[in-house]
Amino acid sequence: MHLYGTRVFERQSFAARTVRGQAAHGMRGGAKLRAFAALVLGLTSGMPAGFARQAGAGSQDNVASQDQNKDASHLPPAPTPVTTEPISLRQTERDFSRPSGGLLGNPINMYRGTTVPVAGFNNSTRLDDLLKEGKIYLSLSDAIALAIENNYDIAIARYNLDIADTDVLRSKAGATLRGVNSGVVANTIGGTSSTLTAGGGPGGTSVGQGGAASGLGGQVFSTGSAGPLPENRDPLLGGTIQFERAESPQTSIFAPRAFTNTDSYNFTYNQGFVTGTSLAVAFNNSRSTTNNFFNDYSPQLISSFKATVTQHLLQGFGVFVNNRFYYQAMNNRRITDSSFRQQILYTVNQVETIYWGLVSAFEDVQAKERTLEQSTQLESDTKKQLDIGTMAPLDVVQAQSTVASDKQALISSQSNLQYQQLIMKQAIARNLNDPALVAAPIIPTDRVSIEELSEEHQPVEELVQTAFQQRPELEQAVLVLKNQQISLKGARNALLPTLDAYGFYGASGAGGKQSPNCINLFSTPPTPCAPNTVPTSGYGDVLNDLVNSSSPDKGIGFTLNIPIRNRPALADQARSLLEYRQAELRLEQLYTQIRMQVVNAQFALTNDRAQVISARAAHDYAQQSLDSEGKKLSLGASTAYNVLLQQKNLATADATLISAEAAYARDRAGLYQVLATTLQHYGINLSGAAAGTVGASPAIPGLTPAKDTAPPMPTPSSR
Repeated sequence: MHLYGTRVFERQSFAARTVRGQAAHGMRGGAKLRAFAALVLGLTSGMPAGFARQAGAGSQDNVASQDQNKDASHLPPAPTPVTTEPISLRQTERDFSRPSGGLLGNPINMYRGTTVPVAGFNNSTRLDDLLKEGKIYLSLSDAIALAIENNYDIAIARYNLDIADTDVLRSKAGATLRGVNSGVVANTIGGTSSTLTAGGGPGGTSVGQGGAASGLGGQVFSTGSAGPLPENRDPLLGGTIQFERAESPQTSIFAPRAFTNTDSYNFTYNQGFVTGTSLAVAFNNSRSTTNNFFNDYSPQLISSFKATVTQHLLQGFGVFVNNRFYYQAMNNRRITDSSFRQQILYTVNQVETIYWGLVSAFEDVQAKERTLEQSTQLESDTKKQLDIGTMAPLDVVQAQSTVASDKQALISSQSNLQYQQLIMKQAIARNLNDPALVAAPIIPTDRVSIEELSEEHQPVEELVQTAFQQRPELEQAVLVLKNQQISLKGARNALLPTLDAYGFYGASGAGGKQSPNCINLFSTPPTPCAPNTVPTSGYGDVLNDLVNSSSPDKGIGFTLNIPIRNRPALADQARSLLEYRQAELRLEQLYTQIRMQVVNAQFALTNDRAQVISARAAHDYAQQSLDSEGKKLSLGASTAYNVLLQQKNLATADATLISAEAAYARDRAGLYQVLATTLQHYGINLSGAAAGTVGASPAIPGLTPAKDTAPPMPTPSSR
């Protein structure tokens, strides 16, 4: 059964492929753009010969530099990591990468705030089902299922899936990215992990560029938004309605005091496009009435229309440059999916480590109880022998001292068990305010078997290749490298001058009704204008003048801005390339680190198995030695001291065996985590984990039921 799909890419170094693509793109697209820039600069600035030759020489130098970088960045072949599937993991039914309601929904929703349901703070019903007679009988499978449902680290990491979608929505409009945390949340107490974790901490949103936390692994990510800002692709409709009432004082006999009432209705529309094109439309209207006799119309109607289209030709030109934030946001979304898979791997391993720590504490209490029972029995026997005169008083005192010491050891072990139980509860429960849950002891029902895993005998190179394909850290590093490449292209585009071509078309119209205050200044003396001296035209006639080319306003033009020295853009481009080279090294370093982790994990598991077998043999020998020494004591052929010595040896063997089995169990789980195959081996569905639901309980191989699950006895009296 496939628990989550995989998509296998060609087994070739991603860094080598991306660098070759980058160099080829730079030689083709970059050379053409620079040649065009040199031609335009030569034609527009009056420096055709020298300036053009200098620009061409610079272009050749850059190409040569790219060829050199290409050779320097050739990396040895390595398998490309498998991508986390499904790509669109989401913790909620709402898709935050799309506007609320969609295009066909209620348009008012675009201006309403989004509501997010309050997080649940109650424990899942699975935990209540395990609580029986005041005790929690917990298997490892139940512990992992409860962690997926209730653990706060996983719950916090789930929100990153939706947070990444909000960046996708922003990028569709051409806006810069806010970033998303790609680190593993590690706030659960207890357990250790050998996985290379990125970040950690509270797990909220960080502004690290490239979808990874800033400063990860010694890297610097600061040029993610380098390059020209894309045009705003969300249309912006503006309007201004103004009512003005003005009175002007009389300044001469020819300009009497005037009263003017003006109503303005002006509207604008602006939108950018992914090609680096912008559209600006202005539609202005006014209606004014006045008593000024110089005005023929009152009311006077004036309308004007102008549409301007601007196209970037050098800096900011092209679909890739203007859509690069969307490409980065989609990569960040995949990084977040991969990070969530890494979170599940980390937390499952952490819970398993806590579980085996609880098993060790539980068995240690049982061992301490057996030791105390044996020493108490020996004390009783020595007292009886003292009463009949066959035992020295010093032997009784020694037995009493041993009992007191064993009681203290049992109390310490029980305190440790109680703390381990509390650590387990905070890892698998969301609410510890229930007194019954806090007081209920946890009884672990699983023990690890020492059946050999197939991975122990598998060639280490095969395990290494499996880890290379499955480790989410490698997948994230590859995606970060892709984002760095996108940033590099944006920074290179910012080196170009700004050359914009624009064209506009407009028209204007005027009309209205003859002013009652109209004066015929050409008559002697001036007399009021005769009726219909000024033809009357309505608003419809005015609008018709905007489209009948009676008063057109049209033209084209170019705008050129040449930054002298261009130092900020040069610095950003150099920094982006340096960060890209740094990311290449980090990717190859991860391959080396993971190889060492796999080798170490396989060796550790083999050594742990041998240690468990040795500890069991030593325990059996110590038990037989104690039984033999007890029989000798009952026959008078031994002393209480020898029996106490064998009891101490058995207690030491118990502790060694418990520690060895716990180490083997932890390292076996650690091998699965190093290989990143825990989900497959345990049957954990990643989509269900993203939704916080567990259908079928995980099936953990290599376990055996506990022989004794009796709760520990109460804390012994110190008297």
